[in-house]
Amino acid sequence: GDLDGGDVLKIGSTAYVGVGGRTTAAGVEALASIIGPLGWEVRPIPVTKVLHLKSAVTALPDGTVIGYPPLIDDQTLFPRFLEVPEEHGGHVVLVADDTVLMSTSAPRTAEMLQARGLTTVCVDISEFERLEGCVTCLSVRVRAS
Repeated sequence: GDLDGGDVLKIGSTAYVGVGGRTTAAGVEALASIIGPLGWEVRPIPVTKVLHLKSAVTALPDGTVIGYPPLIDDQTLFPRFLEVPEEHGGHVVLVADDTVLMSTSAPRTAEMLQARGLTTVCVDISEFERLEGCVTCLSVRVRAS
């Protein structure tokens, strides 16, 4: 099966895995067979409106999933969901416990997240967004030991 990193959203010990254009059901099953025995729950999420799951939704530091509803097949699959007002507002990368990286093309979402106590670091990725790119696609996170 196929599994694309852009389809895997990790929240706590749950991995939400988009099934669509890049990731297959067999890929989800393969991931579950590896991380399931380590205590992870793997939840498949249908993805038909965007390229990857994380092109539609990402998560805030408290585990709340955020997204723009027209891009999401079924937002009820997430226990805590917060609607954002802009198409590119659903894409954030956690850079600290209270800080998210996001696109400048979602200023109303940035204001909404700031009102929730988060610091937003906004970057212009408009050229990448023209081809469904977002901050998650442009990020490689490395944990310090």
